[in-house]
Amino acid sequence: MEAIHYLQLLGGLVLLLVGAEGLVRGASRLAAHFGLSPLVIGLTIVALGTSSPEIAVSVAAAATGKADVTLGNVIGSNVANILLILGIAAVITPLIVAQRLVRIEVPIMIGAAILIVLMSLDGRLGRIDGVILTIALLAYIAFQFKQARSEPPHVEQQYEKEFGIKEPSGRRQLAIDIVMLAAGLAVMVFGSRWLVSGASEAARVLGLSEFLIGITIVAIGTSLPEVATSVLAAMKGQRDIAVGNVIGSNIFNTFGVLGLSSLAATGSGLEVHRSILQFDLPIMVAITVACLPIFFNGYRVSRWEGIVFLGYYAAYLLYLVLAATDHDASEPFNFVMLWFVIPITVLTLAIVTLRNYRRSRWKKSATSQTTVKD
Repeated sequence: MEAIHYLQLLGGLVLLLVGAEGLVRGASRLAAHFGLSPLVIGLTIVALGTSSPEIAVSVAAAATGKADVTLGNVIGSNVANILLILGIAAVITPLIVAQRLVRIEVPIMIGAAILIVLMSLDGRLGRIDGVILTIALLAYIAFQFKQARSEPPHVEQQYEKEFGIKEPSGRRQLAIDIVMLAAGLAVMVFGSRWLVSGASEAARVLGLSEFLIGITIVAIGTSLPEVATSVLAAMKGQRDIAVGNVIGSNIFNTFGVLGLSSLAATGSGLEVHRSILQFDLPIMVAITVACLPIFFNGYRVSRWEGIVFLGYYAAYLLYLVLAATDHDASEPFNFVMLWFVIPITVLTLAIVTLRNYRRSRWKKSATSQTTVKD
């Protein structure tokens, strides 16, 4: 019987990925058919599509009273997007961070994470919270449509090349795209039910919490579309997409997934346990806030920063496992991370940031002096 639950977990994950692929491709070509630009499609429909596994799993879990799976999936996915996905992509090739992301998207991502913490202070994400988050998502999508008009042509060309967005011709192609979108959505709904059911049973059999399963196995599994998109974009040299996809996905996860899940949840919304509020949500906020100085360092994510990201993600997973199993090594591990590893990393980033800031001021000063002489 136990093997069936593990097969159900794996089968649900496979169906999610297959369904997400069909949903993204069908929706992208449909949007192109109705005249939307590749950039708008990439920043909205594709970003929403790569977040669709999180939406399907989290809403299904919330509707069946498994709030811990929902919260674990969103928090774990947001952490994995930054530490795991950006880490892998940066190790492949140093990533370029567009100034617009640092000025607009990253602050929105940070604000969304802080908003979730504030909403959770009463111990739950209720219906009103869900309405506010859903409205925020719609406002963000509208903002992306408006902002896309001012993007340079090379960015639009990157999205068109990465996602193969071409305007389809004829009613037959339109019908195929509609069927692909509908089939992808149906497969995802079915797969999400399998995944939630299998994850819950696996947690019960292993003696672990549903939150731990959600924040690790389910979160990593539903983040695979983002992994594929960002890593492939980095390998192709389309580094704007590699970073933009992660930031956009985190914003969609926070506003969209938690918003819709709060509306679909049984009872009065999603219950947020004190342990999640005191540790897991602050960790998500801290990692999100850490993006700003890292991205600001020359507007790039270097290989060594990617290695640091991956190291912290491994440490994060190790901590979750040690804490969940009450292992004797959990306290020494926490001490080393809190008093040595994290302070050293913060100090290193501070020094690099200060150095880059002084370098940029020196370049501006040299440029202004040259202009005056001329």
